[in-house]
Amino acid sequence: MAYLTFNKAELVNLEYALQREIFATNRAGGYTSTTIVACNTRKYHGLLVVPIDAFGGANHILLSALDETIIQHDKAFNLGIHRYGAVYEPRGHKYIVDFEINKNTVITYRVGGVLLRKEIMLAHNKDQVLLRYTLLEAHSPTILRIKPFLAFRNAHSLTKANMEANTKYIPVENGICSQLYAGFPPLYMQLNYKNEFISNPDWYYGITYQEEARRGFEATEDLFIPGYFELPIKKDQSVVFSASLHQEEPTQLKRFFDAVWEERPPRDSYLHCLELAASQFVVHRNGEAHVMAGYPWGGYVALDTFVSLPGLTLSDKGGVDTCKAVLDTMMQKNPGKIESADASLWYFWTLQKYVEVTRDPEALWVDFGPSMKEILKGYEQGSNPAILLHENGLIWAEASNKALSWMNAQVKGIPVTPRSGYQVEVNALWYNALMFALEVARQVGDDDFVRYWKDIPERTKENFMRAFWVESRKHLADYVGPEGQNIFMRPNQLFACSLPYSPIADEYKALVLKAIESELLTTRGLRTLSPKNPLYIGLYEGNQETRDKAYHQGTVRPWLIGHYIEACFRLKGPRFADQATELLRGFEEDITVHGVGSIAEVYDGDPPHQPHGCPSAAAGVGEVLRSLRMIESFKKQITK
Repeated sequence: MAYLTFNKAELVNLEYALQREIFATNRAGGYTSTTIVACNTRKYHGLLVVPIDAFGGANHILLSALDETIIQHDKAFNLGIHRYGAVYEPRGHKYIVDFEINKNTVITYRVGGVLLRKEIMLAHNKDQVLLRYTLLEAHSPTILRIKPFLAFRNAHSLTKANMEANTKYIPVENGICSQLYAGFPPLYMQLNYKNEFISNPDWYYGITYQEEARRGFEATEDLFIPGYFELPIKKDQSVVFSASLHQEEPTQLKRFFDAVWEERPPRDSYLHCLELAASQFVVHRNGEAHVMAGYPWGGYVALDTFVSLPGLTLSDKGGVDTCKAVLDTMMQKNPGKIESADASLWYFWTLQKYVEVTRDPEALWVDFGPSMKEILKGYEQGSNPAILLHENGLIWAEASNKALSWMNAQVKGIPVTPRSGYQVEVNALWYNALMFALEVARQVGDDDFVRYWKDIPERTKENFMRAFWVESRKHLADYVGPEGQNIFMRPNQLFACSLPYSPIADEYKALVLKAIESELLTTRGLRTLSPKNPLYIGLYEGNQETRDKAYHQGTVRPWLIGHYIEACFRLKGPRFADQATELLRGFEEDITVHGVGSIAEVYDGDPPHQPHGCPSAAAGVGEVLRSLRMIESFKKQITK
């Protein structure tokens, strides 16, 4: 039995099934995503979603869905499901008897005496989705009909019926080629068997995406159907449907599907699910490597890249080359540019984790030393005038109507948490970056660099405690602005405890962690604000404005759990391993909730901590994976 599976009772319950989303990527920026009953509930869902270079590399949905119909004795049973307003039509989910994800997604339908298995597979490094239909049981002649729903639009937008669409198609071997609009690549839809394509061009109006409606966005669109493919299918026969940006050789489709299936690792355990999810965030395209912040709508975000990259790539199984490829791309695209107060400083933390694996500081200094120097100089010289290094060794960040830290949500152009001034995590990261750069420079003999920077860290450390320690509350201030200390209990102070170089002593770390554990720690990560604060919002729901207000005002972030666990290990050593294991247990409980096989972007601050946001987020997956490796490492120390 597969590790990720759902039974018929769960599948016919739409309230349950439509909350479970599946996704797969092609490792080149494209993906396929829908719910476990193949009903699209988001505008981002689609069977073939690919980046198009002609449109700036943005993801575009070409093939939104397929409706399969089984025909016996001239009676048709449509297996598809769409929502129109408040009505679902057809209701093909009632025929689903089993669903599982292992090497691919498998949905099994029963219609009378017919048992049909559908498998969905996305090719790697290629813009192609494959579906294999196998007739497992049938007592009468059976016909399979496949109807494609075409969108040809940006993943962030919706489409409507229009006169500009090119509703014609070009016949190709065992299929057709459609190109609804100029500038888009053609979409080749082919089968491995001869079939009849019945032309029946039509728009299907008012398809509704309930998750978009729930989030306060426009939620209906019209999709174009050029017609449908029809062919007889016999018991034990497998029919392969391909949608690709290139014309395929139909006779090779089944063999290609088998080859792709054979090379896929199984998702037969919690760890294997996370490892596969991690591999899907790294995108190789046009000679560059990036980290996708989340699926299905996350982009390439510097901070998310740096905080997730060690967990996504670096393990005892390798990953150094992938990690370096992403770091190289980041520096080529944005060398030394300081746009936010914290993102560039996370780069140094990523390099720390990188060199822990490579154990080659000389190569690190050759490859990344120039960018490290440029970033540090940028802070010192104020390359971003809103972010300044003061004489006291601390970084001050302040800009009108702009948040300069990772807590950057805005409502009507106004930051929800501006945090102008000395931000606690920025200055902890600054101290760590300086100390790490000096450590490597000393190892490789860069005396000029050491002489220039050696006095600043001590100044930073000395003034850090003076600025941030709140004696009455026994924790660090969140930031120190023109009005003085902001003593809100937030997780940003955690990094003064978790980073390899800390500006505070262990006795203060223990107090900070005690405060965090008391007010912020949950079974799904750390809250972004204490429930004791009057500004706390415990539920992340409603329209975009409501959600943005809650985003950093109590919403739980899974990725913070990695730094909490690391900080505790630094203080308590191997004896914390069992407690760390227990802290992560909640994520395994959620492996079939929201994003199946992955970890969500955010959770409610209030119990039971329901998942929200991107169904699969790089930072959360990366940090939980890194935490699991830390636990394993410390457990080995116990057994020695």
